[in-house]
Amino acid sequence: MAATAVFCRKSIQTSLQRSWLHCSAALGKAPPQAVHFPPSKGVMLQPGSFSNKVAFITGGGTGLGRAMTSTLSQLGAQCVIASRKLDVLQQTAREISSETGNQVHAVQCDVRDPGAVAAAVDQMESLTGLPNVIINNAAGNFISPTERLSANAWRTITDIVLNGTAYVTLELGKRLIKSQRAASFLAITTIYAESGSGFVVPSASAKAGVEALHKSLAAEWGRYGLRFNIIQPGPIHTKGAFSRLDPTGQFSGQMLKRLPVGRLGQPQEIANLAAYMSSDFATWMSGAVVRLDGGEYVMMAGEFNSLQAVSLKCCVAQPEQLIDEVMAAGSSGPVGPSGEDDQEHQRLLSQRRH
Repeated sequence: MAATAVFCRKSIQTSLQRSWLHCSAALGKAPPQAVHFPPSKGVMLQPGSFSNKVAFITGGGTGLGRAMTSTLSQLGAQCVIASRKLDVLQQTAREISSETGNQVHAVQCDVRDPGAVAAAVDQMESLTGLPNVIINNAAGNFISPTERLSANAWRTITDIVLNGTAYVTLELGKRLIKSQRAASFLAITTIYAESGSGFVVPSASAKAGVEALHKSLAAEWGRYGLRFNIIQPGPIHTKGAFSRLDPTGQFSGQMLKRLPVGRLGQPQEIANLAAYMSSDFATWMSGAVVRLDGGEYVMMAGEFNSLQAVSLKCCVAQPEQLIDEVMAAGSSGPVGPSGEDDQEHQRLLSQRRH
């Protein structure tokens, strides 16, 4: 029996890895290092980690929201998912409930409307009581040159991402404070909330505001038993986001080239991190920004990171010579045998040796 169970787990894991490799191949040829970093699709925390807890997830019907809902439900949480599309929410709720045996409630809510947010929270309170976990995941985005944006286009994104997050956080935060209830708030942003990014300027601006909101409240509302954290995902392959942002698939292939681990992220990886950060194992974590991006941010940040190999012609001098140059040049500026500076470097070396 035990041997059979081990064999089954290995078979499932192998099947999942093959599925992931097939997906990566469809997006473009995966770099060879990707085989060393296969995603794990199991639930990380121990069963029952969220027993007797209520989790409220905006944008919980699809994509990352669905993955986080499924994981929290598997860990024992009673989940409430919210978005504008009630039919999608209800189908997701039924499917996850049947898989986990824990109830998932669907509550219609347009986070852009503070009145709708208040009504959704009223409905949740009547169903489950106030939540222990709040995940601000609702988002909207599209690619556009900034000079083509209308005021309405700007408002569409910032109303969902920044204002929607603020309305949910304020509505629930005030009720939790009044009831003297502790809770964990988690925001799902993006790595370009920190760096900024062209062509998605409304999203970048709004996500940066969400991060400022959560970090500010981590300081201000900690005394009420409320903690606030942030996950910055890198490129995660979800059907909805990729169909809108990369309908041809060309951009996805380029992404693989700037990911040191050689593959896109999987929703389950974000879900496991979200579960940990929202759990009782992370009660000393507040005000944290955790980047989970396969190394993309640091790859793009380093000036020479795009180099894949360095020929001997690029480094004529031996390391000992370069050390001599550094000592000879002092603080006069960058050193190294490159281009027009080479003659000056040789002159300094000659002075040093004579």
